[in-house]
Amino acid sequence: MIKKATMNESYTVAVLAQCLWPHHSVEDLQEEMGTYISSPTASLFLYFEEDVAVGFAQCQLRHDYVEGTSTSPVGYLEGLFIKEEARRKGYAKALLASCEKWAAEKGCSEFASDCELENEESLKFHVKLGFIEANRIICFNKNLS
Repeated sequence: MIKKATMNESYTVAVLAQCLWPHHSVEDLQEEMGTYISSPTASLFLYFEEDVAVGFAQCQLRHDYVEGTSTSPVGYLEGLFIKEEARRKGYAKALLASCEKWAAEKGCSEFASDCELENEESLKFHVKLGFIEANRIICFNKNLS
């Protein structure tokens, strides 16, 4: 079962999100997820097996330039995670479809996402579900002090 996350579920989403982004604390992620939940330009969806949350998808509208797109706003998949034991059951595909439907209802005609260059599993997922690679980049920075 998929449902749109509520503020009461911000901790549940944060615990799942920490599996995807382990360098963040659950507390920081709960605050961030609460911001997404309360925003009219973002949405979070939870996937439940029985009454246990086993995955989530986080999406939002992006009004800035998004690689490979020509419209604005663009629906954007910010994060998607399924617990290991719940994978290969179509849950990620269903969560993505919920995000795409939400974006279309918000007036988007395009949906986008990204992944790290070395994340082959994410790349395969995106391609399998109809995404077309738009670009590859290497980002740089340096300290000015």
